[in-house]
Amino acid sequence: MDTIFARSSGSGRAGVAVVRVSGPAAFDSAVRIAGQLPEARRASLRQFVGEDGMHLDTGLLIAFPAPESFTGEDAVEFHVHGGVATVAAMLEELGGHSGLRMAEPGEFTLRALLNGRMDIAEVEGLGDLISAETEVQRRQAIRLFSGDLGAKVEAWRGSLIHCAAMLEAPMEFADEEISDDVHRDAARSINDVLSVLRAEATGVMAAERLREGFEVAIVGAPNTGKSTLLNHLAGREAAITSELAGTTRDVIEVRMDVEGLPVTFLDMAGIRETEDSIETMGVAIARARARDADLRVFLLDGRCPLDLDVAMTDDDLTLQCKADLLPRITSEAVSGKTGAGVRGMLREIGRILGARADSAGTAVNARHRKALQDAIFCLENADRELNENGRGEIAAEEVRYAMSRLEKITGRIDIEHVLGEIFSNFCIGK
Repeated sequence: MDTIFARSSGSGRAGVAVVRVSGPAAFDSAVRIAGQLPEARRASLRQFVGEDGMHLDTGLLIAFPAPESFTGEDAVEFHVHGGVATVAAMLEELGGHSGLRMAEPGEFTLRALLNGRMDIAEVEGLGDLISAETEVQRRQAIRLFSGDLGAKVEAWRGSLIHCAAMLEAPMEFADEEISDDVHRDAARSINDVLSVLRAEATGVMAAERLREGFEVAIVGAPNTGKSTLLNHLAGREAAITSELAGTTRDVIEVRMDVEGLPVTFLDMAGIRETEDSIETMGVAIARARARDADLRVFLLDGRCPLDLDVAMTDDDLTLQCKADLLPRITSEAVSGKTGAGVRGMLREIGRILGARADSAGTAVNARHRKALQDAIFCLENADRELNENGRGEIAAEEVRYAMSRLEKITGRIDIEHVLGEIFSNFCIGK
C-alpha cells in the first residue's frame, strides 16, 4: 500500500500547520527529514532538513505506531510553522521520497475505516463535525463521531441475535419439548426492539433538519418590511428595499445562528394578486417556499387582512410590521428599520425550533432512516408471522433480515455502496 501525505490543518497562513504522513514508509521518511524518531505519541522538537541539506524548518514531530494511530497504520505528524512557503517546502520534500504520494480527499479517514479504526457512522459523524456551523450541530456530530449510534446498533443486534436463537431453538432441538414461553419471550423481544427503532426513526427527521439547517420564511403582503427585516438580520443590504410594491421578485436567503441552531431566513415576493407576469412568478415561488419552510413569520399591516393564501400552523409567528410607526410598541410587533422586537422574535424562533431539535435521535441522515425503516418492516413481518401464523422459522428469518438492515448503518455489510457519497465532501488531509 502507498504511503500518503498531506497538510491536515487549514489552508492559508497560520501559526502552526500539521503535515500528516501515513503508511509503511512513514517512519523512514520521518527519519530522513528529522534524523531520529521520537518516543511513540510524544511530541519532540526536531530540525527538519531536506535531502539536499537545506534546513526546511524547526518544529515538532510525533510518531504513531500502528495500530494505535488515526489510520491504523504507522503515521507521523510534522508540526511546522504555518507559512505558505514552509508548508509547500515540506510537501515538496515528502513528494520526492520513493513510495510517497499526495493523499486523495478523505483518504486518511478511508484508511481508518478500512483498518477498523472507525465504522461508517463514525466517518459520517466526522464529516458532520468538520461541516458544523453551530453549537447544536457540533453536539449532534460529536455524538455520531464518538460511536453512540454504533453502540446502539450493536445493542439492537445483540437483542435480535438472542431473539433469533429462541425462534430457531425448536428447529435445532426438534426431538425435545420446547416451552411455549420461548415464543412468547421472542415476541416480547421483537416488540421491545421495534419500539426503540420506531422512536429512533422518528427522530431522524429532526436530526436531518439540524444537519441541513432550518428554513424560516418571512411572509407578508408587499411593503410590509420583509426585506428591511432581512437586512437587519443579515447586518447588511442583502435585499433591495423600496417604497414600490413588488420590488422583491426572487427568494433571498440569509443563513445565521439562532440560539445555537442553523437557520436560513427567506425573504420573498410580497403575496398579492398582480397582472405583472414576472411578479406573478415570484409570488408563486414565494407561496411554494413558504409552504415548505419549517416555520413562517407573518408580517401583517393592520390595514390589510390576513389573506395570503399560505396555510398557518400553530408554531408560526404573526407579528405586526413596522413597529417604528406604531404609537406603542408591543411584544407582537417588529421593525427591521429600528430593530424593535427583533430580539424577542429570534428568541421565540429559537424556542420553537429548539423544541423540534430536542426530538432528534442519534441517527441523523437519510441513509440511517432507510436502514431503520427497512429493519422495522422486517420485524413487523416477524411479529405477524409469529403471532398470527405461528411460524417461528419464518419469523426467525425476518429477524435476521432486520439485523442485516441495521448492520448497513455501521458498514458491516454493503459498505462499498455508500463510500463514494460519504467521502465526496471530505477535504484533502482528512
